[in-house]
Amino acid sequence: MSATATTAQALHDLFDRHHQYIRKNAPEFATYEGDHRYNDRLSDLSASAAAETIAQFETFRGELLQIEKGDLDKQDQLNYDMFLLLLEQTLDAAPFHEYELALNQMTGYHLELPQLIDFQPLETEAQYQDYFSRLAGFPAQVSDVIANLESGMAHGRTTPKHLMLQVLPQIQSLISGDAVDSVFYIPLKQNETFSEAVKAKLHDRLVELIENLIKPTYQRLHDFVEQTYLPACRETFGVYDLPEGDAYYRYCIKLYTTPELTADDIHEMGLKEVERIAQAKTELKLKLGFEGSTQEFNHHLRTSPEFTFGSVEELWQKYEAVMAEAYEKTPALFHQMPKAPCILKPVEDYKAKSAPQAYYMPAPEDGSRPGAYYLNTHDLPSRPSYAVTALTLHEAIPGHHLQIALAQELEGLPYFRRNMHVTAYIEGWGLYSEYLGYDMEMYNDPYQHYGALSFEMWRACRLVVDTGLHAKKWTRQQAIDFMQQHMANSEADIASEVDRYMILPGQALSYKVGEIKIKQLRQRAEETLGDRFDIRDFHDVVIRNGSVPLAVLENEVNAWLAAA
Repeated sequence: MSATATTAQALHDLFDRHHQYIRKNAPEFATYEGDHRYNDRLSDLSASAAAETIAQFETFRGELLQIEKGDLDKQDQLNYDMFLLLLEQTLDAAPFHEYELALNQMTGYHLELPQLIDFQPLETEAQYQDYFSRLAGFPAQVSDVIANLESGMAHGRTTPKHLMLQVLPQIQSLISGDAVDSVFYIPLKQNETFSEAVKAKLHDRLVELIENLIKPTYQRLHDFVEQTYLPACRETFGVYDLPEGDAYYRYCIKLYTTPELTADDIHEMGLKEVERIAQAKTELKLKLGFEGSTQEFNHHLRTSPEFTFGSVEELWQKYEAVMAEAYEKTPALFHQMPKAPCILKPVEDYKAKSAPQAYYMPAPEDGSRPGAYYLNTHDLPSRPSYAVTALTLHEAIPGHHLQIALAQELEGLPYFRRNMHVTAYIEGWGLYSEYLGYDMEMYNDPYQHYGALSFEMWRACRLVVDTGLHAKKWTRQQAIDFMQQHMANSEADIASEVDRYMILPGQALSYKVGEIKIKQLRQRAEETLGDRFDIRDFHDVVIRNGSVPLAVLENEVNAWLAAA
């Protein structure tokens, strides 16, 4: 075996050991990915387990740095760099003890166990025994979560009180009602293959677990939050008020955008984008014959019955029709389409009130489930009809589903590369996919066009509001007021968005930063190639390496143009 082959083998062995470590120590993630070796286990959420993970990642990094990068071919050199980035993202986060902020209204720990029923196989008696073992591990996890919250209280690291007031009813909804009406009973209720005797036996055990273990444990968490944690929560809204808050936000900006950007840079970028998009919205508003101000037009869109759905069924039919149209038109822009299908799913009732308007959950690589485009049907008046096209292009086709599913199909790349999540790339692609609606002639309806501009404005406002909250010490109301001034979204929708930015600092910056870079690269390619420019070739270059940092993407496009 040559030196290059030996070095490459050592590198890929390291990738595999990291992959196996992650699955073993995050068994819920393993189940989600179709690896069912750990279906009877839950993750260790203790502070000591978090410290052990950091130590193991330090070891992985040490081993990686011992590998001679110069002996690798070009693809493995990129794999090397990306793996180092992956390790350092976790290691750089260690000083900020994010596990001490385990509860929030959107991604909080209390919402994780119910999500298991969406991807835990529950078709045989043996699979139910795994499920029962997993439920039995819930009290230990809650004990660790409470200990972590107590540690956060001691260190001055707590969630905004406003958000915790939303968490309490979410927990309460998982406690209330009979066991057979619990979210944890749904799989058995829907099963039509078991005999009556088997179903009765499983029913008895599941009801026992729900009544005697799940409910009391959630009640313990609820009581701790209500009586102990909530009074200690902070009244402020940005991470600047956490220990090492400024350093933490700089880390978040680096994680979600690019290392060279500062909060001030991004804030100014956002203000300029808001001004540019506002001009485009004004021009379209005038074409539509509305003579009032943009704020008045936004109010008209927000309150007029013609832009709301009369029923969930009507909403569903509209989204299905737009997704079908997107599936029909997207192939003209790409050399290949993903094999994995994408389906529409409703956001679950127990979290719908605090959930975003829509989101995407990828399919596992084994193809056991399709990709899922989740729609929030709670509070129908806040789900405007003019948003359907842009939202679908972003979340499904040609947005997240197409890019992520194609990345999973890439041959010759290690698992972590096929499934890596570089947020500025992924969300930048999602927002760029909304822009592709113009190429696909899907904004011929002027209100859908206005919806697309509104969605772009939404992401531009995020640049201003996220940096406002976390770097400029804005209040929640300041953030809401700024967005209401520029957006047609309902007040409830805007408030939910602002609350999201509080618990995911920096994440909202990734959309516009990534989209701007992709559009700049496309313009460079169009100017360089002229009549030889083929949008399918450009898209192939952008997606052929999966999710990569924006600097790597720029290098790939520049190399392609140089070769052309």
